[in-house]
Amino acid sequence: MGDIDYGNLMHAAMRGLIRQVLEGVAQDGLPGEHHFFITFSTGADGVELADWLVQRYPTEMTVVLQHWFDSLDVDPDGFGVTLNFGDSPERLYIPYDAIRTFVDPSVEFGLRFESVGEEDEEEDELDIELAEVEEEPTTDAEIVSLDKFRK
Repeated sequence: MGDIDYGNLMHAAMRGLIRQVLEGVAQDGLPGEHHFFITFSTGADGVELADWLVQRYPTEMTVVLQHWFDSLDVDPDGFGVTLNFGDSPERLYIPYDAIRTFVDPSVEFGLRFESVGEEDEEEDELDIELAEVEEEPTTDAEIVSLDKFRK
């Protein structure tokens, strides 16, 4: 038996946390002032996105779940949602593994998942630290860092 891989275990736990939060929102809607900024890799496996959005955001895109979203469907691998892009509703599917940041500015909570490098693609690093979240107005968000647990 090898070493305990705390980094990947935390990675899986944080993806599970995102899933639980989104399942609650899919069932009951957004409570109070909660809203989410979700940044994801547009070229990641399993991402489903309109061609024009892929052309506009070839590497990364941030979506906001706040005032208007529809048909939020959450499954074990990711979530689908219909968002409005300038009066043009578009359906997206975002696997949890494609998510780079998940932020709820209303409670200053956020997670950031960072790839270690191209040559080591299957291992992601979960970076939890203080970070600033861009919103109109800017808010400080607490992001949790697990670098100290990784070898």
